[in-house]
Amino acid sequence: MKRIAVVLSLLLALSALFTGCGSGSSSGKASESGNSGSTASSGQTAGTDAQQTDTGSGPSGKITIYTSMYPDIIDVVSPELEKAFPNLKVEWFQGGTEQVTAKMAAEIEAGKIGADVLMVADPSYYIYLKKNNLLLPYKSVNFDAVAVDSDSQDYTYTGVRINNVVIGYNTDLVSAAEAPKSFRELTAPKWKDQVVFVDPTQSGTALVSTYALAQKYGWEYWEQMRDNGAVNGGGNSSVETKLATGEFKVAIILEENLLKIKDRGEPVEIVYPEDGCVIIPSPIGILSTTQNPEAAKAVVDWWLSQEGQQAITIGWMHSVRTDVDPPKGARPLAEFNANSMKVDWADLAETSGAVKDKFLQIMGSN
Repeated sequence: MKRIAVVLSLLLALSALFTGCGSGSSSGKASESGNSGSTASSGQTAGTDAQQTDTGSGPSGKITIYTSMYPDIIDVVSPELEKAFPNLKVEWFQGGTEQVTAKMAAEIEAGKIGADVLMVADPSYYIYLKKNNLLLPYKSVNFDAVAVDSDSQDYTYTGVRINNVVIGYNTDLVSAAEAPKSFRELTAPKWKDQVVFVDPTQSGTALVSTYALAQKYGWEYWEQMRDNGAVNGGGNSSVETKLATGEFKVAIILEENLLKIKDRGEPVEIVYPEDGCVIIPSPIGILSTTQNPEAAKAVVDWWLSQEGQQAITIGWMHSVRTDVDPPKGARPLAEFNANSMKVDWADLAETSGAVKDKFLQIMGSN
């Protein structure tokens, strides 16, 4: 599997060439939040799981997408999918990555997987699914345009969006000059009782960042964070609220959360840490149990197209393509990728349970 740092470094050279989803709705809170999952649908409401009579070009019938993307992003994407696939009914299950994978685990055990397409944040989970022959090999027509870690051997999953774990601070309480410059700095007395972070037992991206920081600094890092009064704030949505309201001065959180609330006027700012952001090339994959593989393949193609990737950036995430601009207010990925923390996805796939157990041993549950 290619390393993200090798391929994404091409973005820097290409940056001079580039200037750089409606009826579906979700009742849950934001993805990675650890709140109750929700379902929604877009497209035709009539029909069954079987293929419908084709009244036009393109796939028909129904597919279900399990995803950790935010409900408001699903609301953006749904009308775009309706336009692209007027004969296809798309249903969604939305929840934090850990909630989605828990649902998947129960369905795998029962021998009845409800998803056709999976879009969650943790790449290591796709390695687990591939190992257990639960992903359908498919090389998208847009596969070669994807500039992040993907399964280039068997084509069972492909990067579809890029999430970055960064530092955020409340600008009403902390000046730019005073703001922390690194993850390491958050263990200093200056930030005692002032830092909130996302629970890795609720969020896939937080699981990755917890692992990455432990790999870089040892589990002593989290012991020092605990001793310095850092607080487990729950899911990303909960943590963004605690930061925006001033309950905490500083947060370890997703860049996309900060971009979103900053755009609506909340007093927050982003720090791209000197010791490296945690870059997570979140994948898309088709379950091998899908009853509508051709529609699932078409939807994967759409997500990896320029049109689909522009919907990704509207959702405050970075595109996996070099020909799509970064989300509004974000630094170009090439500017901070080279210094990003490296993640051994295969190791995380094997040790994710142990990582959660070690975290809970040190920090306790939320």
